[in-house]
Amino acid sequence: MKRRVKTATRIILAAEALFAEQGFTETTMRQITSAADVNLAAVNYHFRSKQGLVNAVCERLMEPLCAEIETALADRLLDSSPVRIEELLEILMRALLNVSQINTYSLSVFMRLLELAYMKNQEELREFFVTEYWHRLQAFLDCLRKDAAPMEDNEFFWRLHFLLGSIVFTLSNYHMLLTLEKSSFKDSAEIERILHRMIPVLAAGMQARGEKIYFSRI
Repeated sequence: MKRRVKTATRIILAAEALFAEQGFTETTMRQITSAADVNLAAVNYHFRSKQGLVNAVCERLMEPLCAEIETALADRLLDSSPVRIEELLEILMRALLNVSQINTYSLSVFMRLLELAYMKNQEELREFFVTEYWHRLQAFLDCLRKDAAPMEDNEFFWRLHFLLGSIVFTLSNYHMLLTLEKSSFKDSAEIERILHRMIPVLAAGMQARGEKIYFSRI
């Protein structure tokens, strides 16, 4: 059993590294088996298919993210005062920072996974996200909805995806943006600082008046 676990982990780690470097579509099973020093039968035994392996990588990254959000939100809800969007985004950013500390390419792989889920013919991955993790994030999303500006459900859907898109773009292109920043400002921000800088921008987007005009809250 111990040997089987080691083999599965070795395959996942090899796949993560290749996915981060090349992307999911471009990475072949032959490359993964070569990097993990296993045969194709071992991959099929543990994960059944490349899609199964992608789902396993997703699980390895989503589990700590969801656990961090669930724990932090439960602690915050012990206080009966309203939960502000800035606090929720701080929880999210800390969870993403936690993912970034798994290894040097974990955050990059995670962002690529989210991008992949939006692509055509990725129904299985989208279904995996929804089935396995949507319910675990529901309490967080409910709190986000409560402190957002009054808006229709349809508009909240789009605001939520605008928020997610901003995070994915920034973190998918993190190293390129660092290079641009350094060339323009002779400075270089660490990932924690970048995540912190995003909070007021994303909060403003969620709290801006909706497409249908409502009275602003006082």
